[in-house]
Amino acid sequence: MGKTMSPASKFLINEENIYSGALSCRGCGWTLLARYVSYVMGPETVYVVPACCFSIISGPNPMNLMKGTVVHTLFAAAAATATGVRHALDRQGKQDTPVVVLAGDGGTFDIGLQALSGAAARGENILYICNNNAAYMNTGVQSSTGTPKGVKTTTDPAGKKTAAKNLMGIVEAHNLSYCATASPAFLTDLQAKLEKAKKASGFRFIMIDGPCPPGHKHDPDISIQLARLAVETRYFPLFEAENGRFSLTHVPEETVAVSEYMKHQGRFAQLFSDEATNGLTDIQKQVDEQWQKLLDRQQYENAGT
Repeated sequence: MGKTMSPASKFLINEENIYSGALSCRGCGWTLLARYVSYVMGPETVYVVPACCFSIISGPNPMNLMKGTVVHTLFAAAAATATGVRHALDRQGKQDTPVVVLAGDGGTFDIGLQALSGAAARGENILYICNNNAAYMNTGVQSSTGTPKGVKTTTDPAGKKTAAKNLMGIVEAHNLSYCATASPAFLTDLQAKLEKAKKASGFRFIMIDGPCPPGHKHDPDISIQLARLAVETRYFPLFEAENGRFSLTHVPEETVAVSEYMKHQGRFAQLFSDEATNGLTDIQKQVDEQWQKLLDRQQYENAGT
């Protein structure tokens, strides 16, 4: 496996900040994310949840999964609602109470992007976490602009023809104090990034790879294995930017073809058929080009130190 550059501390949960009995599918990345985020952020946290899988998983009041406060809001309004919650808490003298958005890619890349951009541009003191499972999973696996090229969804039954939106580039353009990508398969890296985001001020953003067995069409028991392969094949790179300073936080030591990640998921099945032409080659080229850009940026950062 590759070299992890984040602090080498183990993610040991000694006090749960979620209750048992999540209303999630087996192998769901959302439930794992809720467990890790709630542990780092603490039981006083206010979570703002727009329409997404987690609005179901978190449960109806008073049977919330989270031990913090959960505020459900409209699909497009997560960042705006979180802004209102933040200002209300500040007026009560509760500046240390974290406000965290937990949203999917549909409510982040698409429907909630305007509110996200506004809150980021204003420097609102909130942490926005996107669980990117790459489609509108809660409403029937429709494509979002976070859906990668080649993925089969109910609205792209032959496979999406265009690449996913570069949301991290858009978010970074707002000059944030902290933004990062993370994975449930790399818990040390995930914990370090959550802790950095908690300590930082202003608008912070973390995008986390979200395994989804029914949407990605894979066995529930290999969710973490696939999340690890997504990173090791460079399909989902791990990096962060602190006040604009970029760094890769995991560099795979071996070159693993992206097909090793894709072949276990039914959403890519059409790319492995006898009729498929150049689909895998095109995606591998895209992944390689993206990774080279990140390496070039890392080299530039290192040259400036």
